[in-house]
Amino acid sequence: MSEQVNKAENALTVSALSALLAQAITEFFPRSVTLDAEISNFKTYPSGHWYFTLTDGDASLSAVMFKGANRLVRLVARDGLKIRVRCEVNFYPPNGRLQLIVKHMAEEGIGDQKAKIEALKAKLIAEGLTDPQRKQSLPAVPRCIGLITSPKGAVVRDMLTILNKRWPLASVRLYSAAVQGDNAPHELVSALKRATRERLVQVLIIGRGGGASEDLSAFNNEQLCRSIAACPIPIISAVGHETDSGLTDLVADLRAATPSQAAEVATPDLPEIFGRLTQLEARVLARAETLISLAQQRLELLIQKLSMSISQHTNRSRDRLRRLERNLLPPSEYIGLKRYDVSHLQTRLSRAIDQGIKQTTTVLTHLTAQLDSLSPLATLSRGYGILLKSDSDSHRSIGSVNDVEEQSPVEIRLKDGTLNATIDQILKDPS
Repeated sequence: MSEQVNKAENALTVSALSALLAQAITEFFPRSVTLDAEISNFKTYPSGHWYFTLTDGDASLSAVMFKGANRLVRLVARDGLKIRVRCEVNFYPPNGRLQLIVKHMAEEGIGDQKAKIEALKAKLIAEGLTDPQRKQSLPAVPRCIGLITSPKGAVVRDMLTILNKRWPLASVRLYSAAVQGDNAPHELVSALKRATRERLVQVLIIGRGGGASEDLSAFNNEQLCRSIAACPIPIISAVGHETDSGLTDLVADLRAATPSQAAEVATPDLPEIFGRLTQLEARVLARAETLISLAQQRLELLIQKLSMSISQHTNRSRDRLRRLERNLLPPSEYIGLKRYDVSHLQTRLSRAIDQGIKQTTTVLTHLTAQLDSLSPLATLSRGYGILLKSDSDSHRSIGSVNDVEEQSPVEIRLKDGTLNATIDQILKDPS
């Protein structure tokens, strides 16, 4: 059947069809046309030319205004500006692109789409949904992080890479949703409700990569903004690149310039935490040594005081003995007095020694508790393990998949013992 069609009809080349389209547009639009439209995606290039999109909310067309024409414009061209333009319709066959070449431009007011966004923004602000006082703080150590975005593209991969590098102890849960198109607001709201209902995550990141203002319109949806404001889980809004923004940035608990930055601010840095713990451990050990030294000095001072007290008491006893001898006391009375003196001195010495030992024991117990709380063994007691190489006497720790090879013996140290294992397979994260 296809052979009969090919034989019966003359086929056109792409170039021939493009030439026909260019001719048809030229014949249909022999002169310039006047349009009322709204500017979006406005950009000025180093050459001085303006490139932008003209839209009425239902349709959009690419446009350019060259430097020679735009230098005569008496307005500040920007996104959301409603204008009236006189332009030529141009079709460029080499890339099949239809483009409007704007010759003149005049301001008509604020564009409808821009006006709607500004009105909604004012409404949200008036209701207090953007008030910093109602925004929630992010968890310092999240156990589970939720991502509300499209499962396709580089954005989700970039966030997963950063999350795994900075805080691999947390799990990540993806709530898939379209981030562009008519169904995007509904899917984003549904994903947010599902995350709220499950209550498995401690922080949520909602967003997408960069794009045109029409592509980011889902993040200016009123229902989505209200759902974010009402969510009991802290939310980071990460829409587009640094210059992009949506109304979700205003109502979210925190705004990130990019999805990658959102992944960074949502997590602590594990290597940094290990460094701080190491510094804290050194400070605690130094403080413990200082306290022990001070306790030893106090104990020695106490012993000196006890020795002086005993010496003074002995001197007083000798003076009493001399007085007794001068009074020619009978031997039985003399022995009784000496027995009383010895017993009294023994009691005082025992009390002083017990008190000194108790004070020293209290200090040592407090220091031991501080050391135990910062010890790596305490980490093991919470269910973590330490992976060590077992093919050498050094038992070095393993911090990367590059430190081992397949069939290498390893040692897994837990809180109550050690496991010997062998590496069967190595799976590296995609770079």
